[in-house]
Amino acid sequence: METWMVETHDGGGQLEVHSFRPTAAASIPGAQAPAETAGVVLVHGTLVTDSLYWSFARTLSVMLGRPVHSYNRRGRGNSAPQPAGYSVDTEIADLQAVMEKSGSTDVVAHSFGGFVALQAAREIPIDRLVTYDAAVSLSGNLSSRWRPELEEAVTAGQLDHAWAHLVQGLGTAGPISYLPLRALRTLSVLSAQTRLGLEMRSLLPTAVVEMRAVLDADAHLHDFMKLSTPTLMLSGGWSPSYFGETGRALAGAVPAIEFAVVPRQFHEGPLRPGRRLAARIARFLSANRLPEERADAT
Repeated sequence: METWMVETHDGGGQLEVHSFRPTAAASIPGAQAPAETAGVVLVHGTLVTDSLYWSFARTLSVMLGRPVHSYNRRGRGNSAPQPAGYSVDTEIADLQAVMEKSGSTDVVAHSFGGFVALQAAREIPIDRLVTYDAAVSLSGNLSSRWRPELEEAVTAGQLDHAWAHLVQGLGTAGPISYLPLRALRTLSVLSAQTRLGLEMRSLLPTAVVEMRAVLDADAHLHDFMKLSTPTLMLSGGWSPSYFGETGRALAGAVPAIEFAVVPRQFHEGPLRPGRRLAARIARFLSANRLPEERADAT
């Protein structure tokens, strides 16, 4: 893994990038190294850093035989903080900067990252795009997922209460999402004893800002009709149903978009061990698909 920095287009600082490359074949001593194949940029979700995706990025790089570049979005790691005027435009410009500096043509994105990537594909050149459980607000379908109590709790410093409302509102934590708020607050206290749990709590303020950005960018089907980037929208078979509903709606209206369900996958699929999801994505990016793989599996 290689770590490097990219300057943001707005002069707000830098973005921390982690690059993964397939094992290079042995070269003849003294021979000129071949030019590197165009890469893939991986855009992570909310309430996490890109480090949770490193195993997935490494696997995808090997399957594709291409470099995969995972970067920390604003407010994480050594990347610049979220600016005062933060919006989806901030994220689009950051994605463009990483693509340009890394020489990447394709994008893979998860959850909030999928929202960013789909919005970006309407404005900047992307050859091929894959999203997994993209958090797109379509005709207000995510407005009921937003809980004012979340922002109020973060402002008051009540992070356990905020975490409980986030998990219950989004429903992305599997069966845990359906527990009562009191039980979720207890789980938050317990998880804060772990490095990952503590990190998630520290990122709650960024999640509030990002969720507002999603709602502020609420779109309608016709807003995506001019999208020309070949796009595969995936959803996990065990993910909350609203991700699949959005994917099906967009695929049914926009010729450039396909939709499919990946069986036996939770919302956090890219963070879990296994090769099924990476293989599905690699086939699409390699344009090496079988006819049945284009079908909407349920």
